[in-house]
Amino acid sequence: MASRAVLFHNESTDMAMHVGVARVALRLAENSSLKGKRMVVKSVAQRVRNRFNIGIAEVDTQDAWEVITLGIVCVSDDPRHANEMLSKVVDFIESERLDAEVGAVEMELIPV
Repeated sequence: MASRAVLFHNESTDMAMHVGVARVALRLAENSSLKGKRMVVKSVAQRVRNRFNIGIAEVDTQDAWEVITLGIVCVSDDPRHANEMLSKVVDFIESERLDAEVGAVEMELIPV
């Protein structure tokens, strides 16, 4: 199980919108090509989009075939809901991708 760190920015009760951002690293032990990596990225992103109302994209390590770095974003009027959504997405990725090991997970909630 990967460690998760959540950073709460200056919480204020009068903020109406909260942006939840997660950065998730996946390690592909059995992969040996960028083509194989792209297939995993497309599969993960599409499955997450189909299940959750969030944004997801590969944000780093595009040229490394053994590592995927995903950026995940959601917007909510409640910081607890945004945190819960990000946690559920990470849990979903962990449970659905048996060929990819979840590494570092960073989460941040930003009031706007």
